[in-house]
Amino acid sequence: MLAGLKPGGLVGWKARLNMMNNQWRSGSKVFRDSVSEHPVWRACFPWNALQYVAQKEQSELIVAMSGGPVRMALAAKQTDIPILMLLQNVEFHLLGGDFRELANVPAVANSRFTAEKYRTAFGINPRVIYPFISADRYRTERTKQNVTFINPIAMKGRDIALGIARQCPEIPFAFVESWQLFDENRHDLMQELQALPNITFLPPQNDMRAVYEKCGILLAPSVWEEAYGRVVTEAQISGIPVVASSRGGLPEAVGPGGILLDPEQPIADWTAAVRKLWHDGRHYDELSAAALAHAERREINSDHQIDAWESAMMTACRRTSASHTDHPFSASPRGDRIVDARVVTAPNSSERLRQDQRLRADVPQRPTIE
Repeated sequence: MLAGLKPGGLVGWKARLNMMNNQWRSGSKVFRDSVSEHPVWRACFPWNALQYVAQKEQSELIVAMSGGPVRMALAAKQTDIPILMLLQNVEFHLLGGDFRELANVPAVANSRFTAEKYRTAFGINPRVIYPFISADRYRTERTKQNVTFINPIAMKGRDIALGIARQCPEIPFAFVESWQLFDENRHDLMQELQALPNITFLPPQNDMRAVYEKCGILLAPSVWEEAYGRVVTEAQISGIPVVASSRGGLPEAVGPGGILLDPEQPIADWTAAVRKLWHDGRHYDELSAAALAHAERREINSDHQIDAWESAMMTACRRTSASHTDHPFSASPRGDRIVDARVVTAPNSSERLRQDQRLRADVPQRPTIE
């Protein structure tokens, strides 16, 4: 994996020192470490280091997925290595370039919503593969102690969540920090919470099972267009119903296992939905069962997703090998699979993906909302 690096923290400062050392020795300002579960190359400007890393790793496929993915993909084009785009948001101004410059580079989108946005804007037809979510990391018995809201920032619907809690003083709420709050935002939120004793604020969690164990209802009232809504699936794995925004990819994530409302609807509508789900046992049981069933759908089964990723990778390799017959893939003794393919920004084969899924099942993970 090749990742961007922000200054600060022990990892950041150690990486910066090692990058300067590597620049002196090799001319490339990049450094490889093993702080994560897999080796990671770090650079302040990763697009400038991509060719160096690809050569060192003998990469056979490059997946560009974040941090200005268009800029990364354009840099990858200089290597003649197959490229696959992973589209994870619809903020086109953050792509790091004009997507149309990529021409026929194949792409995977993390939801039908994301795929349709890119189809409409750029005329491409991405394959849809939902985010990998290891169920064992999140599945838990529930005690239904609160309504949980993860990532309490404005774009995720903080004001809607505060409004609901304000009108439901009899219902306990838990606000769980995910993205680090800026000092000003933290101060403003703490001021609001002082007047709302039914809200408990929790810092970022390494093991989200501790959060979902107490969660009776998940609240996801985003006011922006979520590409998918990962926390929805995390919650539904344990049969937790969701009250969510109808924007972006959230309707796909929620499915029949929750209630959708427009963020522009009155707070009274949101309050009524939460209160009915909290107090009406039959209504709750119906949506809980639907949430659990939705979390077991084929599209988010890890084996199905790995097969889909392998197919997408094969498509990318075939597309390149058709025009570059000297590419390593074209000489592979088994043209129907990628064998030991080393990838700059993704795991290296379908079997490796399955191994990673098994290894990570016992490792807790903080939530992300996409």
